[in-house]
Amino acid sequence: MTSADPLLAARLTVDYPGKPGVLRDLSLDIRAGEIFGLVGESGAGKSTLALALLRLLYLKKGTASGELRFAGRDLMSMSEAEARYLRGRELALVLQTPTSALNPALRIGRQLREAWHAHANGQRTDLDGKLAELMESVTLPADKEFLRRYPAQLSVGQAQRVLIAMAIIHRPKLLIADEPGSALDAITNSEILKLFAQLNREMGMAILYISHDLLSIASLCHRIAILQNGEIVECATPEKLFQQPQHPYTRSLIAALPHSPLENRGARAANVAT
Repeated sequence: MTSADPLLAARLTVDYPGKPGVLRDLSLDIRAGEIFGLVGESGAGKSTLALALLRLLYLKKGTASGELRFAGRDLMSMSEAEARYLRGRELALVLQTPTSALNPALRIGRQLREAWHAHANGQRTDLDGKLAELMESVTLPADKEFLRRYPAQLSVGQAQRVLIAMAIIHRPKLLIADEPGSALDAITNSEILKLFAQLNREMGMAILYISHDLLSIASLCHRIAILQNGEIVECATPEKLFQQPQHPYTRSLIAALPHSPLENRGARAANVAT
């Protein structure tokens, strides 16, 4: 992999039993350190793409064909053991429903420690110090009282931050965030957007931010891809996408917004960045 190569390059077709072409020759690339937004309505194939990138389609009996390269490696030819080594260390996922993604029977500290040990591969570290640093990075308390809480004792926003902490514990090269704001109220969602911008800025990790919320995508991402019926129909910077949309579907999405995402974009972007 050279500095000119994308961190992730995908050309994928995905089929499910009885439902072929959920993704159809989908093509995208994500650069190192980039926040890449993927927008599409329910059923467009957004979560299927996330599973395909993580080599987890087998969980839903899906099959993928095409090309998938990450950090110079061919993910399509990897064994499951090799893919498992990458997941959690270099590729990580934040799910959309934190209350169901966390184990309700385990304390938060225990789940964070298990997330570390699952991918540590013999690394030695001051784990208490690591957890304190990690919790600070997602603006959560690192005291023993908080770490001894169970998921049911957290707000939805706190639970989402715990999930993000678990995903970034090994500082992955690419973080996939699959509808991370869908279960949050508007204020908490805005705070989570700020957190993703901060993590991108401070850790340099690339982020694939998947959402149906075009306004959130506009304030956060460097580039935006529009997904319709399993195909990316347009990909551009927010400014170009909203000022000169090329595809009819993109134009219909923008027309449905209450106001232009570029109105006060600078103020919103500054708000997300702080």
